[in-house]
Amino acid sequence: MNAGRDGSRYIAGNLGPVDTEQTIDETRLQVTGAIPTQLNGRYLRIGPNPAQPIDPANYHWFVGDGMVHGLRLNEGRAIWYRNRYTRTPSTLAALGEPPRQHAVQEGRQMSIVNTNVIGHAGRTFAVVEAGGAPCELTYDLDTVGCTDFNGALPAAFSAHPKRDPATNRLHTVGYYWAHGPKVQYIVMDPNANIEFIQDIDIPSGANPMMHELSITETRAVLYDLPCVFDIDEAMRGTSLPYRWKPELGARVGLLPINGGDVVWCELDEPCYVFHSFTAFDGPNGTVIMDCVVHPRMFHSDLHGPDEGIPRTERWTIDPATLRVKQQVLHDVASEFPRVDERLVGRQAQFGYSVGIGKAWDHGPLVRTNFSSGAVETISHGQGRGTMETVFIPRTDDAPENDGWLMSMVHDSNSQQTDLVILDAGEPNAAPVATIRIPARVPYGFHGNWVPDGQ
Repeated sequence: MNAGRDGSRYIAGNLGPVDTEQTIDETRLQVTGAIPTQLNGRYLRIGPNPAQPIDPANYHWFVGDGMVHGLRLNEGRAIWYRNRYTRTPSTLAALGEPPRQHAVQEGRQMSIVNTNVIGHAGRTFAVVEAGGAPCELTYDLDTVGCTDFNGALPAAFSAHPKRDPATNRLHTVGYYWAHGPKVQYIVMDPNANIEFIQDIDIPSGANPMMHELSITETRAVLYDLPCVFDIDEAMRGTSLPYRWKPELGARVGLLPINGGDVVWCELDEPCYVFHSFTAFDGPNGTVIMDCVVHPRMFHSDLHGPDEGIPRTERWTIDPATLRVKQQVLHDVASEFPRVDERLVGRQAQFGYSVGIGKAWDHGPLVRTNFSSGAVETISHGQGRGTMETVFIPRTDDAPENDGWLMSMVHDSNSQQTDLVILDAGEPNAAPVATIRIPARVPYGFHGNWVPDGQ
């Protein structure tokens, strides 16, 4: 992956935006194979899709207007595909549409929302980090409005809430540069009520881009890594004013999952983490975390996350020594890691990530066996790149590898998109089902399977 001098390559190929919103019914969705009848819900994806003219010299991939894409499945049928902008105030203005009322406190920042889309308490939320309020959507992906959960959310939410499978609570970390060198640890109950918020000071004294947190059964893990807000860049009008400052060092913090004192543990060398597979409680009070590690971030490429090959590592975080031991598991370039969601905060055997090539071109599914150390690449065919892959268990109590792998796959041969369902136990076999969407879905960021009722 080579750094570019401007942001033009982040709007090229299948990173580029689509220019229309569509509704495609089942008469135009071609199905090959048989969709499992147990899969009743929506596969949702989101990513940047600029709605206004773009200046490549100042465009950053992370700041494009948000667009959600969804495919609904029901009783073995593909019911519809839809794509809709998340209509926050700035996106409404870019689209030339009139302002709307939003259920947030007066004066709250309502930024572009483009990073993740989740289901919780029977509601659908598009979410972003760094100051923005969540954007609530209807089942059909139209925008309800920005929300601060009846005034209970004082500042930012996050792009990466982690659902504890034992409690169905969401755990997240919110930050906003104007609030100084601190973040807020936020816990939401199963009914989408904010349960509590804890302010946490950042030891580097900076405002880091804390893209996500991790959780175990007993603790939350926070990242104080040296990709930080740069006020000088902000004053120059830089669209994403975060820069690499390795002199600040790198550390992670452990705090009780229900809140409490934070113990910060130092890494030997600066690095950056957007996403972890999972974390879990280890022996003697340690926490073990499997994650995708970048050597640096926004150092030479100021328009996207392209600073060398991201590798998969296991971190052992030891609050007794206040150190983090890093072990490289493999250096197959990949991102957007996932595990069986029933094992978030627990030890998982299998992890799934997206093989990343030149210019963030997406490639095969990468399956990591954390027990054996084996790494397998699973191709979707020539000219076809998978997006973030989710595991769906066959039944609630099925073993970890008994179920389906689901992702959208871009076909550069036809410039169309397939929703592909694989048997997780035999991922190299022919797909269980392939649903051809006669439209292009950009690679974007994150995707989730949201079963009906979640």
